[in-house]
Amino acid sequence: MPAEQSPALLPEAASWLRRRSWTAADRPESALLAAKRAAGRAGTVSVVLPALDEESTVGEIVAVIRRELMERLPLVDELVVVDSGSKDRTAEVAAAAGARVVHRDTILPRLPAVPGKGEVLWRSLLVTSGEIVCFVDADLREFDPTFVSGIVGPLLTDPAIQLVKAMYDRPLETEGAVVAAGGGRVTELVARPLLNLHWPQLAGFVQPLGGEYAARRSLLERLHFPTGYGVELGLLVDALELAGLDALAQVDVGVRHHRHQDGQALGRMAATIYRTALERLDRTHRLKAAEDLARPVLTQFSRDARTRAFTADSHPVIALERPPMIEVEEYRGFATP
Repeated sequence: MPAEQSPALLPEAASWLRRRSWTAADRPESALLAAKRAAGRAGTVSVVLPALDEESTVGEIVAVIRRELMERLPLVDELVVVDSGSKDRTAEVAAAAGARVVHRDTILPRLPAVPGKGEVLWRSLLVTSGEIVCFVDADLREFDPTFVSGIVGPLLTDPAIQLVKAMYDRPLETEGAVVAAGGGRVTELVARPLLNLHWPQLAGFVQPLGGEYAARRSLLERLHFPTGYGVELGLLVDALELAGLDALAQVDVGVRHHRHQDGQALGRMAATIYRTALERLDRTHRLKAAEDLARPVLTQFSRDARTRAFTADSHPVIALERPPMIEVEEYRGFATP
């Protein structure tokens, strides 16, 4: 089992963590191919890479998917790079590596496109045909095909599963230095607290903002897509509301290497994610009153050095406030001459 639950999790979330968390190795290639053949049209897979100025990495990702998951292992039926306005050679490199490249602005031209990752993912549904759609960020380095086969696997083998997110270690690699668990700063500082406080059923997701996830088209076509960086949180929360927790899952695919953004860019990302959460809280009337958060808990994850499983550790979120001192009787007596 790739993750171990903490007693502090909601019972529903703890049960989900045991039953809906796997490793990519849990489903061998032979089982995936057999399930794909048995599924017929329902087992068709489209992989989408949203890309903006990613010429240094997109070609290798495309080449690996085409070689390992289309030619050697016929798991992926369609590989599309949606270019969202690159100024570099992203489109040329992706096409040369074997992807079909579509420019964002040519999709649904009657509706002018706006900048943002979510906009590209939403429009990609109009230029893909697979019943399973797998999204992969285009800035990954040292790309492993299990980032696709691992998260597609549960959708092929279990008809009850609707959406699967990748989970992984995310080291912070900057200027030659590596901090083993230093990546995912917006996840730890913004997204995880928001989910734990307002959607505690989702507290078991190791990488809720990860850009690698797969879902059934029948689910994606019914979801709102935030146009910016809030798309991952928005889709996860909305999928919970629409399909239920048991329809969601996660798969451990190892280590994710990618380009890291600077502090100001992370701040803009955090603000967008926070706004996305607020809009959903308002839309579903879930904005909790203070008394509902009397004993909130934050669940975080770390990789166990011995078992290599993700282990959940839960901590109380202290929010106790004292009244203004002038309202305290003892103080009033002390302060009176």
